Amino acid sequence: MFYHIYEFGHAAMAPARATAESMRIACSNPFNPLSYTAMGRSMAAGLEVFERATRRYGKPSFDLPTTMISGRSVSVHEHVVLSKPFCDLLHFERVVPSGHGRDPKLLIVAPMSGHYATLLRGTVEALLPQADIYITDWKDARMVPLSEGSFDLDDYIDYVIEMIRFLGEDTHVLAVCQPSVPVLAAVARMEEDNDPLAPASMTLMGGPIDTRINPTAVNQLAQDRPLSWFADNVVMQVPWPQPGFMRTVYPGFLQLSGFMSMNLDRHMIAHKDFFFHLVKNDGDSADKHRDFYDEYLAVMDLTAEFYLQTVDTVFIKHSLPKGEMMHRGSRVDCSKIRRTALLTVEGENDDISGVGQTHAAQTLCSSLTDAKRAHYVQPDVGHYGVFNGSRFRKEIVPRIVAFMREHGVKTEAVNSNTPAKSAAPRLKLPRRAPSSSAKV
Repeated sequence: MFYHIYEFGHAAMAPARATAESMRIACSNPFNPLSYTAMGRSMAAGLEVFERATRRYGKPSFDLPTTMISGRSVSVHEHVVLSKPFCDLLHFERVVPSGHGRDPKLLIVAPMSGHYATLLRGTVEALLPQADIYITDWKDARMVPLSEGSFDLDDYIDYVIEMIRFLGEDTHVLAVCQPSVPVLAAVARMEEDNDPLAPASMTLMGGPIDTRINPTAVNQLAQDRPLSWFADNVVMQVPWPQPGFMRTVYPGFLQLSGFMSMNLDRHMIAHKDFFFHLVKNDGDSADKHRDFYDEYLAVMDLTAEFYLQTVDTVFIKHSLPKGEMMHRGSRVDCSKIRRTALLTVEGENDDISGVGQTHAAQTLCSSLTDAKRAHYVQPDVGHYGVFNGSRFRKEIVPRIVAFMREHGVKTEAVNSNTPAKSAAPRLKLPRRAPSSSAKV
């Protein structure tokens, strides 16, 4: 009944939220003399903090109407090209200048770990000038009716394979964090079947390929408890009147509370600073806080079968690195990968997927030649910095684009936005493990 209690509590707070929002508008109204005083701004700030702390955050939008190609601003149109019960495939169609040539066709597999695909807005935005991008837009499990059936890790792999085949030849795949395991498994299954539509390259970023290496607090949690503990304590039924009523899920609010508890002091400080930014009329800093938490606090439910199978396969049994992972009754053999080039990317201070966990894919793909593999460790970034932020844009994006161009079908025209120095060097892993206090 915990999910039902959570929903009841949220509904019970609705009058207080509405009252707080009304009072905030009144206190900040320019026709109210109180709004020009420190007391008025403090009252408005406190009311906004309360309202934002108690609201439910809906699914954000990508909101990427334009991008820059060859120094020109071009329009971008977002539309669904393939719809499945638990996922939509979105295409960011760019109106490219004439004579621009063909950019790499990239499928970004977003994490299905509690947040929406819009968590990768910065990833998409940074790659749009140099790639034709598609992204998996996973659906909130509580919004999927029970009549649509179940969705587990095997189904996830099936979805990835189907989308790669849908996009056709010369497709490149990029997986951020959680999907690194199913994407690697999907490519291995396609290669084993000699599928001519196997991707030209795959990029795995901050993924838990082998969580026995440099285990983090997230990895240790799964190791310290049996699978039955997760089934008994974090799996719940969707309450009425949601469309997915009676579906068993891992609720997004539990996932969010777990992530926030890892850095609770940092979140409390951020909200305290937000309050003072509002009092001081520091609009830019306040807007940055709103933008970040509008995304961070928007969460979705995962189907229980997918969550439990992932915990068991990836974090408890370590099935993939042991060569014991199964998909539809067949063993996943990464040594079958011979044509799909592999790029692995890690963050030096990653406290979600420790340094070396993603690099383990290089060992598993033992049949790849040195010319078809590369590894990069980005200094001074944590988990979030692997796929977002200034270092991602300046250091990681050029390497990803260069790797795709190197292993894709050659084209006559080359995007002028690609720096000539953007080769993908093969860097060695740092010897030291990331600090437990490293920033995310």
